[in-house]
Amino acid sequence: MTDASPQAAAGRHLVLAAVFLVAVIMPLSFTGPAVATPAIGRDLNGDLSLLVWIVNGFMLAFGSTIMLGGALADQFGRKRMFRLGAIGFTVTSLAVGLSPNVLIVDLLRALQGIAAALTISAGFAAVAQEYEGPARTRALGLLGTGFGIGIAFGPLIAGALIGTLGWRSLFFATALAGVIILVAGVPRMRETRDPGATGIDFWGAGSFTAMLVALIFGIMLGPDRGWGDTLVVALLAGAAILLISFITIENLQKRPMLDLSLFRYARFVSVQALPVAVAYSFIVPFILLPVRFIRIEGMSEMQVGMMLLPLSLPIATIPFIAANIARWIPSGILAGLGLILAGAGVLLLALVPVGSAPTAFILPLAMIGAGAALPWGLMDDLAISVVPTERAGMATGIFGTMRVAGETVAIALVGALMAFFVTGGFDMKSAELPAGFANVVASGGLDEAALLAPSIARAAAAEAYGAAFRNTMLVCAAITFTAALIALVTLRVRKPKPVEEAVMLEIGA
Repeated sequence: MTDASPQAAAGRHLVLAAVFLVAVIMPLSFTGPAVATPAIGRDLNGDLSLLVWIVNGFMLAFGSTIMLGGALADQFGRKRMFRLGAIGFTVTSLAVGLSPNVLIVDLLRALQGIAAALTISAGFAAVAQEYEGPARTRALGLLGTGFGIGIAFGPLIAGALIGTLGWRSLFFATALAGVIILVAGVPRMRETRDPGATGIDFWGAGSFTAMLVALIFGIMLGPDRGWGDTLVVALLAGAAILLISFITIENLQKRPMLDLSLFRYARFVSVQALPVAVAYSFIVPFILLPVRFIRIEGMSEMQVGMMLLPLSLPIATIPFIAANIARWIPSGILAGLGLILAGAGVLLLALVPVGSAPTAFILPLAMIGAGAALPWGLMDDLAISVVPTERAGMATGIFGTMRVAGETVAIALVGALMAFFVTGGFDMKSAELPAGFANVVASGGLDEAALLAPSIARAAAAEAYGAAFRNTMLVCAAITFTAALIALVTLRVRKPKPVEEAVMLEIGA
């Protein structure tokens, strides 16, 4: 039972404040580098094939280790793992700011992603352990708001820092925030762990991580090497084999890292469709648009920060409003309606041609931001509520892994789609295009494309990019509308039936 004394309450609030700061800073580590990538490329003369890993490397490492981070927190203590993650995040942030080349930036960003996963999973589990009932819902909602604030103002902060002090200042700023968390927050946390934890599912963690890495590399190499290439086929086949191995391993574990039995329930499976939709309607534009704005539309980093505000600002406010409205309207209906709005925004974004006035982006981006914000704050509490509080680390890890792994796959898949559509935009066989040309154009590198294929006019390359962007957004809209339909059909009930709740809690135990 939670201690209700004033001293204990003050301690809980300090823990919440520390994790809240983490929730604000972590999105900046995701959105900021997306804005900074062109500046990093100019400063370090980085190849586009390496620059994409500034974002992809962080997301891949984060998505493949967040579930393990939750298990480690349950086993060895939330405070201990939170401190270790915060130290790693601070050190790697500082090191990225001092990096001499893009390869080192990529490697450090992967390490930063691992540290961020450990910090987030341990921090959210610590908060879930400190609060109970409605207080826990409010606390987790506040953390979601903090994450929204980081998303909302991250591009603007990143643009301002990069435009005035250079891209390195972005990572120095996150390192400073890490120091504040370590000094002000960590000493005031109390140590908690899962008393029933019996060990770490390293085989499960290893097979899942290897599966995700093989899948991402296979998707990213496909456009350049061809989908029939031996290495690409081997990677994708290996990913499938590793997925089967992971499922088998988890089914044999007494305390699995991922409780696969939860996927027998339609509501739990349906909830997983929500982050998939958010990934394709919100995260993908968030990653693609800075590249388009800077490399294709010719904007500055500061302008990019301003342009992304209609997309990001709703995340800072609407999730809190949605959590209150959910007392009267079922969460599934709210989420489904939000995804319909987001999907419509993605459709409008697809219709904005290259070279349009900046004002043409405002309405579609505002629709996407508002629509994606509705399910944003309704997902995490539902995911955590299906397991006992003592397994909060596992619950956070399950949903966090599905969410971030889905986003990582979405980013890689959309990159491959962009390259595929670029190839289709030219009246020649893909074999006649120079190696890497499609990926370069898909990344907005029109100058690099001119060097690879001098015979192809810059205007033609820009037109191919515009067509690829439009077609990719149409695919993203279709995925979003499909997820909206799933939510409206399967999550329309306000609460699970009592019998189902009891069974699910028994499974989680």
